[in-house]
Amino acid sequence: MKTTLKNQSAQANQVLIFLVSVSFGYNLYLAMVHPEKSDLVLSSILLAITCFMCREYGYKTIKDKSE
Repeated sequence: MKTTLKNQSAQANQVLIFLVSVSFGYNLYLAMVHPEKSDLVLSSILLAITCFMCREYGYKTIKDKSE
């Protein structure tokens, strides 16, 4: 019995979600504490790109069991 993943880009999307959420959270913190050092606009753009990628390619892996 062989198990393969149908949606291999989902793993890359999960890593992308993690990195963008860390970046966005840090920049949101900077916007509150030190507004002059914040790159909140760039983080928002990355968040929009991540949202599009997850809608396009999915974010959950689907296991395909073929015998």
